[in-house]
Order: sequence, then structure tokens, then C-alpha cells
Amino acid sequence: MSIHAPLKDGPRDALLSGYLDSLALVERLHRLLLDVIKDEFERLGLLEINAVQALLLFNIGENEVTAGELKTRGYYQGSNVSYNLKKLVELGYMHHQRSEIDRRSVRVRLTEKGRRVRAVITDLFARHAEGLVARGVLGIDGIDQINSALKRMERYWADQIRYIY
Repeated sequence: MSIHAPLKDGPRDALLSGYLDSLALVERLHRLLLDVIKDEFERLGLLEINAVQALLLFNIGENEVTAGELKTRGYYQGSNVSYNLKKLVELGYMHHQRSEIDRRSVRVRLTEKGRRVRAVITDLFARHAEGLVARGVLGIDGIDQINSALKRMERYWADQIRYIY
């Protein structure tokens, strides 16, 4: 059932309604993902970092990056990247080092403590992937179809930013 009922019965209105439902779902799924990570951390007693910071550690993985690269590589979508990086460094989850080439730039990478958090998230995601299949929610084909559709939408939106303005 659509949460955005069409204003009229035309195909354009039905398309808009479906698109708005998709947008709302993507937003809700992201918030729900953060809640799932938060719940896992509470269960394990890992309370000094939040879900956004944990997801940032997961996405960085074994890479060494600058703060600017976090957004361009798609590792981080928020506006407060500097705050989260500073907090993760202070708490010992990340190393930071000034770039030898550009002294204004700071490169970051995970510490052993950060890699342990990444392993927790990896295990959580692996359990979820297995649970989706075991409960018949989604198989590999369904996941591939979702990913393909979302990548097409991502390309479309990126093109809108690049070419319209």
C-alpha cells in the first residue's frame, strides 16, 4: 500500500506516488540500519561510539583516506565528518597523520580497536544476509535486482547534479 496516494488517477500521478514511496523507503531503511547497529552495540556493551561512527569504520576498512575522500568514495554521507573523525581518533579507533605531500590534509586509517569494531559490523551483516536467505525474504537474485535498481537510481541522481545545474 502506498503511503503517498496519487492525487489523481493518471499514470503520471501513479508514477510520482511510487517514486515518493521509494524515496521514503530508502530514507527509512538507512535510519533503521543505524538503529540495528545501535541495538547490536548496546547488546555487546559497545557504548562509546554511535552507529554512524561504526558504519564509518566499517566502510573505511583497510583503506587509508583523507576526510575529503570519505565523501567522494561514498564511505560517509553526513555533514559532520570532521566531528566524527576527531571523536574516533580521540577514542583510539583511528590513527591520523598529516600528509607528507599536502600538510593541510590529514590521512586516517583504522587502529586495531577500529578493526575489531569493523569485525563486529561484518559479523552482524553476515548474519543478516544469511537470515534473509534462510527466512525466504530475499535470495541472491533478489538482492542483485535491488542493487541494480538502486545503482541505476544513483547514476540518474548523480547525472541530475552534474548536468542540470
